[in-house]
Amino acid sequence: MNAPSSVLVVGASAAGLATAEALRRKGYPGGLTVLGAEPHLPYDRPPLSKQVLSGAWDPERTQLRPQTALSALDAEFILGDPAVGLDAAGRTVHTASGRALRADAVVVATGLRPRRLAGQAELAGVHTLRTLDDALALRAELLASSRLVVVGEGVLGAEIAATARGLGLEVTMAGPLPAPLAGQVGPMVAGMLAELHTERGVHLRLGAGVSGLTGHEGRVTGVRLATGEVLPADVVVVAIGSDPATEWLTGSGLRVDNGLVCDSRCRAAEGVYAVGDVARWHHDKLGALLRLENRTNATEQAMTVAANVLGEEQPYCPVPYFWTDQFDAKLQVHGVLPVDAEVTVVEGDPANRRFVALYRRDGRVTGVLGWNMPKQTRLRRQDVVDALADLVPTP
Repeated sequence: MNAPSSVLVVGASAAGLATAEALRRKGYPGGLTVLGAEPHLPYDRPPLSKQVLSGAWDPERTQLRPQTALSALDAEFILGDPAVGLDAAGRTVHTASGRALRADAVVVATGLRPRRLAGQAELAGVHTLRTLDDALALRAELLASSRLVVVGEGVLGAEIAATARGLGLEVTMAGPLPAPLAGQVGPMVAGMLAELHTERGVHLRLGAGVSGLTGHEGRVTGVRLATGEVLPADVVVVAIGSDPATEWLTGSGLRVDNGLVCDSRCRAAEGVYAVGDVARWHHDKLGALLRLENRTNATEQAMTVAANVLGEEQPYCPVPYFWTDQFDAKLQVHGVLPVDAEVTVVEGDPANRRFVALYRRDGRVTGVLGWNMPKQTRLRRQDVVDALADLVPTP
């Protein structure tokens, strides 16, 4: 396959920018366009729930590259104009403003859309956190409020709860699982996170689902649990997960199923690729479709996508990775942590909140988790790499 003469990246995200940069690093000389739904130049999302929400960072600090570096890419950035349709055969993207952008290769990097609760849109004071504007709007409300309820006990919900406590708010976390991150790190570490949040003053109302919101005169007043209990709130953050932003691909003929479905080369169709949170691709080592929602994947996958756009035919077989910072705890995870895994502490001591644990299923290492031991955790990542290398690729 010859290199395309033009590439259109749909999504001015970390993944989209990384794809554009990787193309140029590989010597791609052709036309390059980056289309963004937001008005902002590419920025980093992980700091939104921590440094931006707390006020430690000015919004400008989240920008991924200075203007000089973006100019050096020799790319056209079209911002504030969401994609609304794709003609996959013609590789033409239609935008909300009426543009029709055609390229020889299209890279889909449209990311995620936060899930919402029923009735959320009708009540002021209810927030999701995905964009820079979301973070700034939430921060403004937190500074004028005293009681926050976070709906959701995953990574984002736990980070927001920790940040809001640091701002002095009374914080309650609600959700159906028994402890923070119970679905991501298993019962032992989730239990430790529950202890940490409780010690720092977060009220946990976990183990019961949320049935709805309460309000008065158009403003939220609380969160109703499935038990009937109402948690009073001045502000509510809904952090119950996100869905891939693929609605604009309706009618494209591409397969959409929990993301844009791709082969092992992150290719959804001839000349159409996906990267980042929106991509669900075939992981040859695991023999299954996989979709990862983390910042590291956005960068790593972009390098493979750029190579494949240029005809290199590289499979993408990463070791999954994510991290989270909550209060003074930094957790790093390499691989996969099944909730029913056998967990063995191999370094440090959980009692001191500094340790590394290996997760095994059927005797095989599937993942490693570190709590405030970043260097040792990185070294143990090799155990996961070795286990993955032993797997027989699926044809």
